[in-house]
Amino acid sequence: MRRRRFISGVVGVGAGLGLVSASTGAARAGAARSASAGVPHDWTAVPAPDCAPAAQLLDVAAAGPGLAWAVGEEGRNGGTRGTPLALVWDGSVWSRVDLSHLGFSGYLHAVAGTADRAWALGHGTTGGYRLLAWDGVTWQDADFPGRGTSGTDLTDVALGPDGDTWISGRSSDGLLLLHGQGADWTWEPAPPSGTTATPSGLRVLPSGDVWVYDSALIARWDGTAWTELPTPPGIRASVTGLLPVADDDIWLTGYSYGVGGPPGKPPSVTLMHGDGDSWTYVTTPFTVGMLSGIVDDGQGGPDRIAGWDFWDQTRAHHLRWENGSWVSERGPTATTPVLPLALAAVPGTGGYWSVGTTSSYPYPPAQVHIET
Repeated sequence: MRRRRFISGVVGVGAGLGLVSASTGAARAGAARSASAGVPHDWTAVPAPDCAPAAQLLDVAAAGPGLAWAVGEEGRNGGTRGTPLALVWDGSVWSRVDLSHLGFSGYLHAVAGTADRAWALGHGTTGGYRLLAWDGVTWQDADFPGRGTSGTDLTDVALGPDGDTWISGRSSDGLLLLHGQGADWTWEPAPPSGTTATPSGLRVLPSGDVWVYDSALIARWDGTAWTELPTPPGIRASVTGLLPVADDDIWLTGYSYGVGGPPGKPPSVTLMHGDGDSWTYVTTPFTVGMLSGIVDDGQGGPDRIAGWDFWDQTRAHHLRWENGSWVSERGPTATTPVLPLALAAVPGTGGYWSVGTTSSYPYPPAQVHIET
């Protein structure tokens, strides 16, 4: 999702860190299947720069083995937002990116990029949403229609196979999809239902179709018209990722809080499979916690899902697609909790980046956590 906040496993989503819909990007047409698809992956923790606690990485994107970006927030204290945080990978280490020239408090929540261009989205405590462009060294403000206008949200960003840029969100006129071609930006027509939902995430397929998603909206834009799917079931539910393999083969990840419950009730894992007309819950290796994003195998098929296991928080609990089912894949054991919030495949390597934080509470001493 693209409005991610600390998720409090004890206090509930309202006090905590909201979700993810990991920017998983789109498989390239004709790309080779990932060498690690279906094969157990040996996850390793990677050193990250020190950040002002509490810190979290909310999204990650990779252009290749020598270039990746991660974005989030540092210095948050409970409900008081901190400052935007950005890291860049140069093939050897993760380094902080200086954002002081942007002059805003708040957070960055989505990123997408290739070797040619990259974009990030942020939200300031004043001034609304920001669109940032990577200049090879740092992030710079970019203009877009509706910038600074009340009622304009930017929630997720992805690049299409033709190099076009797509951003989900909402304009002040109720439009949900922003299309960028070079320096030209256009809001596409609204879905026929005239939904009041704001999609939290999007996914662009090799075909060029663009899917937007949220707990109240799943829809596909084919360049000329919208197709809306049934709303997935769930009470107090959040959708964090969507992988359309085909029109009748769709995976959805997330979590839900269900009906009521005592203070501090943790969420339940949500994994669904859709056939275009209905959704079916899929049994998962763990049931309490959340799934925070899904990546494909390089050819559009399912590959990996990032996960947080409430009952075993000192290591990530990813899922691997193997022989037609989802199986457990654990990260290394840590001395702190491990809360994965985003997952990205690394093109051309069969590798991955999993990023997040070391606490489900938005208070110090939470720090960022990165695995590969």
